[in-house]
Amino acid sequence: MKIDRLIAVLTCLLQNEKVTAQELAQRFEVSHRTILRDIDSLALAGIPIVTTQGNNGGISIMNGYKLDKSLLTVDELQNIIIGLKGLGSVSKTSNIEQLIQKLSPNSNAMVSLNDHIFIDLSSYYKDSLSEKIKLIKQAISEKRLIEFDYYYDKGIVKRKIEPYFIQFKWSSWYVFGWCCERDNFRLFKLNRLYQLLITDENFLTRPISIDEANSNTGFSEEYEAEFLFDKSVRFRLIEDYGLNCYTETDEGLYLKLNYTNHSYIISWILGFGDKVTVLEPQDLKDELKQIAKNIFDKYF
Repeated sequence: MKIDRLIAVLTCLLQNEKVTAQELAQRFEVSHRTILRDIDSLALAGIPIVTTQGNNGGISIMNGYKLDKSLLTVDELQNIIIGLKGLGSVSKTSNIEQLIQKLSPNSNAMVSLNDHIFIDLSSYYKDSLSEKIKLIKQAISEKRLIEFDYYYDKGIVKRKIEPYFIQFKWSSWYVFGWCCERDNFRLFKLNRLYQLLITDENFLTRPISIDEANSNTGFSEEYEAEFLFDKSVRFRLIEDYGLNCYTETDEGLYLKLNYTNHSYIISWILGFGDKVTVLEPQDLKDELKQIAKNIFDKYF
């Protein structure tokens, strides 16, 4: 879009003493004539553009107009680019190189793609995930309801929601919205969401409190459990819950925690195999016994 390019051209002029029209045309992949029209538009908008002819000629902003040619420091730009690249890992439309040029067109301050930190927010389902994010972003922008099939531990349900934002939480992507069936705010995991459609129905934005936006929406009950782990899985406890999450005893590593997602905690426990013993509660122990029996019956 022209407005995007005008902002990028202005940023370039702010961060450089002087550039040529040809350099701008190559950088933004447009014609020399288009750049000249952009410069005219900036001048009409009140930006004091100065053009000079000759070997050392070029386009610049009048001295004294800008206080500092650098809008952002290199470190600040680096952090922005790292974040943009992370979003680019789940977006089919992100053009990271072009964004870098817009943010830091000065070659002396250019942020390299060979960063020391790289955030990959994608997954095995990258292609379908990117398409879902694209559609949900469109629905949010247009304030239109979405509907989809949702898979959970009790089967498959149809859901229709007012989407408000997309969230990366607990190492997964979710859409947060008002569920028409539950008449409340809910989080839906994108990897469990299929047959996604944008409907023709529009909605009026509801007020959302900070507590509602940050809550574990959809997990209303909280449970408490106690475990004893083999010391060989110490690294996994630290990875999941931090360095001081357990108490070391002669028998093993004692851990007490609260949880809200019952199906998740069952899968989490089973992932440790015989390296964990559930101490409390009794109903959780009984459920695991039944699962173990079912597994045994399948193979013997």
